[in-house]
Amino acid sequence: MAQVLEFKLPDLGEGLTEAEIVRWLVEVGDVVAVDQPVVEVETAKAMVEVPCPYGGVVTARFGEEGTELPVGSPLLTVAVGGDAPASGGADEGSGNVLVGYGTGAPPARRKRVRTSPVAPVRPADGAVSNGGSPAAAQGVDGTSGPLGTGRVAGVDTAAPGRTAVPERTDARGLTGARGLGNAGTRTTGPVPVISPLVRRIARENGLDLRQLTGSGPDGLILRADVEHALRSADGTVLRAETLAVPRPPETASTPTATPGADTRVPLRGIRGAVADKLSRSRHEIPDATCWVDADATELLAARAAMNAAGGPKISLLALLARICTAALARHPELNSTVDMEAREIVRLGHVHLGFAAQTERGLVVPVVRDAHTRDAQSLSAEFARLTEAARTGTLTPGDLTGGTFTLNNYGVFGVDGSTPIINHPEAAMLGVGRIVAKPWVHQGELAVRQVVQLSLTFDHRVCDGGTAGGFLRYVADCVEQPAVLLRSL
Repeated sequence: MAQVLEFKLPDLGEGLTEAEIVRWLVEVGDVVAVDQPVVEVETAKAMVEVPCPYGGVVTARFGEEGTELPVGSPLLTVAVGGDAPASGGADEGSGNVLVGYGTGAPPARRKRVRTSPVAPVRPADGAVSNGGSPAAAQGVDGTSGPLGTGRVAGVDTAAPGRTAVPERTDARGLTGARGLGNAGTRTTGPVPVISPLVRRIARENGLDLRQLTGSGPDGLILRADVEHALRSADGTVLRAETLAVPRPPETASTPTATPGADTRVPLRGIRGAVADKLSRSRHEIPDATCWVDADATELLAARAAMNAAGGPKISLLALLARICTAALARHPELNSTVDMEAREIVRLGHVHLGFAAQTERGLVVPVVRDAHTRDAQSLSAEFARLTEAARTGTLTPGDLTGGTFTLNNYGVFGVDGSTPIINHPEAAMLGVGRIVAKPWVHQGELAVRQVVQLSLTFDHRVCDGGTAGGFLRYVADCVEQPAVLLRSL
């Protein structure tokens, strides 16, 4: 007898609480093996293929492409054992470890789901749909609607006239009765919020989350719902129908609009993550910026000599990164973070160097681990690997987190200067403009030299201008005279 197991969206790490379904890799009725990727999802950090820890036949999928699901909500169900061709042996567990499931963990047993097709049971107005699963879930028979009669996600749908949802634990780990008042506002039970940021915004603005009906899956209250409610002119609470944000056309990178019409672009995925992080940086960090022009002619000549000597090519970004790590060794205050709760500056023992990379999906900041231990050749190879992964959308959450200092080469856009926004919770960012031929006084005479503008934005809590100026001056000296760097090699 086949056993139906439910595979839930696992915690993909680094505090991510939701993911958007980009592309299903399997259909209902397909046979899957243990650790076979079944869905491609986009988190706020990366595009990830999610492997299934069970082997068997896919009996249902939850959520259409473009749907955003919270961590812990159902992704699909798989029939394993018995007559089901369970490839790879589901009872042995998955060999591909993600947070939330992993190798050797025996699959939880659940009651069988009857597969006889029945007409979908539609709840009465104002009632919560049975099962707590997304309404777009496909049944065992391939149709939309509940999985059938019997017990679905802990709810008895076989009893006639049953519309109320009993006390249960839902996909987000919330327990209690899901009671809704006649006006559509929540009167009993937990508030369906999984993001601490959403709770903080509501608390700081005096908004009662129990008066909101969320636009997320299964009524989940999203940040957009809270901000929309706060923006209402008369202070009234808006219903879920008005809070829902229209999605852009599938596969369209830029929403289309008629001339003269307003266009709303949802802040979600990478764009939403960038907006949140930059807003937090501006809100929390008292930053300041200093800059200097430097003659990069000798640095370019040194790079050309290195590459002419044979071996792997050395990138200019790698040389600038090597200069940064040497400067941070002299000024460790800038490789730190601020713990305001403890009122401490935490100086970090390792330099994990982030670098800004513009991709079709938006701005990402891959991180080179232990950059202070790498030479120019190793840095070049790692920059190349991470840049290619960013271009193809295969960066992992681990590739995009944990940075301690960021190098931002905005010169690739043909601009000279900028005042970068610090990548929270870091304490500083070095910006590099384009290298361009300019008139320059060299050895007492006017000459045409390759000049670059360097800018440093720093957290004024970790240091004063003297330290920031010393760091930037050392970087400029190394750019102008690469031999200065030999002292720290």
